[in-house]
Amino acid sequence: MIRPEVAVGLVRWREVLAAAGVALLGLWLFSLGGYLLGPLGAGVIALGAAWALIAFRRMRFDRAIDAPGMVEVDEGQIGYFGAGQGLGGYVALRDLTEIRLLMLRGRQYWRLKGADGQAILIPTAAAGAAALYDAFAGLPGIDMGRLTAALDRRVAAQSLWTREPKKLAPKA
Repeated sequence: MIRPEVAVGLVRWREVLAAAGVALLGLWLFSLGGYLLGPLGAGVIALGAAWALIAFRRMRFDRAIDAPGMVEVDEGQIGYFGAGQGLGGYVALRDLTEIRLLMLRGRQYWRLKGADGQAILIPTAAAGAAALYDAFAGLPGIDMGRLTAALDRRVAAQSLWTREPKKLAPKA
């Protein structure tokens, strides 16, 4: 009944559409007016708009899978299984010190550097790479808007986030 390409588009945009539905519900509540429904509707509109922004950014991380390997985010740890190329590894989010986006041979890769100095390269188009959005969002001081915008730029290397060094308390 629905053309396959339309169905694929609807599945891809499903979270943004759900957020828009929440915003429309808020608009309806706001239109009813009054001292209770007016502010409630405005709050629901704000909630729907914020959710739509986050959903749109998350959707930009979800790329067509055309790179080898698989990404897994589990219990505060990012793992990449590199499809028999000798690539891959793990880095714990608490040990992550740097995120870069590299362009190598026409493909984009996340370069995640750990506190021990080792780095892993993860293709942005690997299976499960969309889960990195939620993993990165919990990092201190990260600008997710800058991170998602970087995916559209075809630059050789972009440094997107570095962990601030821990400050030691002065001795008395």
